[in-house]
Amino acid sequence: MQKSQFKGIFMLFLTAFIWGSSFVAQSLGMESVEAFTFNGIRTLFGAAALLPFIIAKDLINIKKHGKPPKEKVKAETKKILIGGTVMGLALCIASNFQQYAFTYEDHSAGKIAFITAFYMFFVPLIGLLFRKRVPLVTWLCVIIGTVGLYFLCVGEEGFSAITKSDIFSFICSICYAVHILVIEKFAADSDAVKLSFTQFTVSGVITCIIMFIVETPTVTAINQSILPLLYSGIMSCGLAYTFQIIGQKYTESTVASLIMCLESVFGVLCGALFLQERLTQREIIGCVIMFAAIILSQFSEQIHEKAKTKRQA
Repeated sequence: MQKSQFKGIFMLFLTAFIWGSSFVAQSLGMESVEAFTFNGIRTLFGAAALLPFIIAKDLINIKKHGKPPKEKVKAETKKILIGGTVMGLALCIASNFQQYAFTYEDHSAGKIAFITAFYMFFVPLIGLLFRKRVPLVTWLCVIIGTVGLYFLCVGEEGFSAITKSDIFSFICSICYAVHILVIEKFAADSDAVKLSFTQFTVSGVITCIIMFIVETPTVTAINQSILPLLYSGIMSCGLAYTFQIIGQKYTESTVASLIMCLESVFGVLCGALFLQERLTQREIIGCVIMFAAIILSQFSEQIHEKAKTKRQA
């Protein structure tokens, strides 16, 4: 049990690091290609990177245990196709909003990373639609996080300082919350790699169709962004999202969410290290407040239960 928990924690830590560092690749890639072009191609790269693992795993299983019954294969395939398609649609919307945040000249990879981490608040908020009770501590975290977001996005000159990049990042965080809830529903008893492959294929195909409709991709431009595309595709999509699905199978949701939100920290650090991005003092304060609220939100349920027990004592 302890080995499984360590495996989950390690997987999610790698997920957070890869996601954080990928913000740099996404920013650099946008220097040569447009948003849908970058996102569509990198997502299909992620799917392609998983295909050899799926084939190898199936061949090994057949060699060890023989061919599984056709009924079992059909049922599992149906489950993966349904789950992967729903996950792919959610991922397509979320990732394209995030990628569009990089299209504006005043964007900051670190800032986008922190605003994206706001998905941790929307997960319980969206739960209200399904009549799930949200503890008072969670609402407090939302207020604290909103204050942090204000410092991060709104300058001394007021709301005119909010950029379109900030708005797209914020919408992206809501969409990623939906994606997380969808994963929670479908990932429990399905093959993580096949599920991940399916969601990337669905998201990539849809994004590439949009790419040909609204953009003008060229081979030359794509070649100029090939390294960011490969890193963001193979590492961020192919590996990190698969690690997330696997990690959440072995790790408690509170711990898993806390580890994954570290992507915002890695995003800021990598932005400063590789892109020479510098946050203002006001923006740093916003980041600190947001990160504190994110951490507190992960323990809201425990705080609520302790308070409830104390009242009943």
